[in-house]
Amino acid sequence: MGTIEDLRERARGQVLTDGDEGYDEARRVNNAMHDKRPGVVVRCENAGDVMAAVDFARTNELDLAVRGGGHSVPGFGTVDDGVVIDLGGMRNVRVDPVNRTARAGGGATWGDFNAATHAFGLATTGGIISTTGVGGLTLGGGIGYLARGLGLACDNLISADVVTADGQFLIASEKENDDLFWALRGGGGNFGVVTALEFRLAPVSTIFGGPMLFEMSDAAAVLSGFRDMIDGAPEQLGGFPAFQIAPPLPFIPEDRHGDVFTLIVGCWAGDPDRGESEISRFREFAPVVAEHVGPMPYPALNSVFDALVPPGLQHYWKANFVTELTDAAIQAHLRHAPGLPSMNATVHIYPINGACHRVTPDATAFAYRDATFATVIAGMWPDPAENDANIQWVRSYYDDVAPHSEAGGYINFMAGDDQGRIQDNYRQNYDRLVEVKRKYDPGNLFHLNQNIVP
Repeated sequence: MGTIEDLRERARGQVLTDGDEGYDEARRVNNAMHDKRPGVVVRCENAGDVMAAVDFARTNELDLAVRGGGHSVPGFGTVDDGVVIDLGGMRNVRVDPVNRTARAGGGATWGDFNAATHAFGLATTGGIISTTGVGGLTLGGGIGYLARGLGLACDNLISADVVTADGQFLIASEKENDDLFWALRGGGGNFGVVTALEFRLAPVSTIFGGPMLFEMSDAAAVLSGFRDMIDGAPEQLGGFPAFQIAPPLPFIPEDRHGDVFTLIVGCWAGDPDRGESEISRFREFAPVVAEHVGPMPYPALNSVFDALVPPGLQHYWKANFVTELTDAAIQAHLRHAPGLPSMNATVHIYPINGACHRVTPDATAFAYRDATFATVIAGMWPDPAENDANIQWVRSYYDDVAPHSEAGGYINFMAGDDQGRIQDNYRQNYDRLVEVKRKYDPGNLFHLNQNIVP
């Protein structure tokens, strides 16, 4: 299948090239740093379209980018001159409330997923921003509000439909292609295009939580208090500490808009009658300046930060796993967090203990089962003229906290210049991942990712 015309004949979805109506929209990704011009964008409607696009890229020896939600910070969802597989047309979510499972298309977002499952009072661990793609988040591991109680998103994955580099369609599960299933759970997009994912669900409907703001002068007390408390807290208690410039929201005093605060975003997903008392644990750390806390549907919490992460920002992120959030690490955070470069930028410190620790390090590709936190320094800002200064802020921050952290980090939070950390990210699982890569993608067709080289 050598020509664009051949591809158009085979694919049901749109096949767009430069000059076609809709091409400019189709080539955009969330991170505006990556303004690339693909040779062709295939807006896939089904697995057959994906198979056609994979065959086209392989036959013509073109770079291949795969896009789900389009949130990839390094811009892996687009490429100059090559092929983009856009899964955005495959967003259906089907819930089986009897068996408590849900099947999501490869282009579904967590907003799509949560809306479908919430109708039945069910959920699984998703992300923090509802516009994030289900597939991309899960393939990297999948950290979210419910992780302490339910495990990572990848821990709740039952099966995945995958189009491999040879254009074949496979089902990966514990029973079929179990080596591929193992690798998909944390190994990212290295092994194929995931066109559908099936998840295990749990009863989660109304949660109790929301953001609490504390003065930066109390940041050390808040972080150390959270660290000590979360170690033995009930696993239904989720959430994370963060640093944020206060946006102009009604619950924040108007004269404090634009100030930098320490936050805790809480999420109690257990017995509703215990919600207030469990979330009140956070109030013991320091006086609360402002809060927006109470009962709310889980999907509402999952979308509370969406407005701060619109498409079109400049993004540069760094990440580390942390086994122990030491006092020295906290001081390193406090040297840099006050310099947050914009209201969009943030730093989150996600707890990943509880259920995450009950999975052995070699049971999935996600190797850091002893880490207690995953830190992300998420540099986000609107003005490209500020790129150099803001990237330097992220790098300086990262350099200061790195000596207090593990060598590896969560691949979903990695920058494009983090390829040198791949082996550190996968620890003892790396060699096995290379073997799976050689089996399913020996030519490294899927290399626009945090790449495992076959």
